[in-house]
Amino acid sequence: MPLIIYHNPRCSKSRQTLALIEEAGMAVKTVRYLEDSLSAAQITQLRQKLGFSSVRDFMRKGEAIYKDLGLAAVTDEAALIAAMAQHPKLIERPIVVKGEKAILGRPPENVSVFL
Repeated sequence: MPLIIYHNPRCSKSRQTLALIEEAGMAVKTVRYLEDSLSAAQITQLRQKLGFSSVRDFMRKGEAIYKDLGLAAVTDEAALIAAMAQHPKLIERPIVVKGEKAILGRPPENVSVFL
């Protein structure tokens, strides 16, 4: 079963994480989530696989859209998920999935547990 990386090729951490996986000789499927937006169900699955209690734990809070939408004040989890589905730039990257587990590749060395 290949690893899955939710990847943004413009992000240095995402590129470094992908390089670590490839250098380890692991099979990897790359999902460019900015081009192929994730559904609310997929985002919820990622939250579960990451072991986070809220999707806010893997939201990019420094993005302008986070501030523009006033997401800091939003407490409804479904609304946060909907915002991430509509604005994939809000999703922290990279996320690497192995089976039913996932890890955030920040720093990239975090993925070593999967290699």
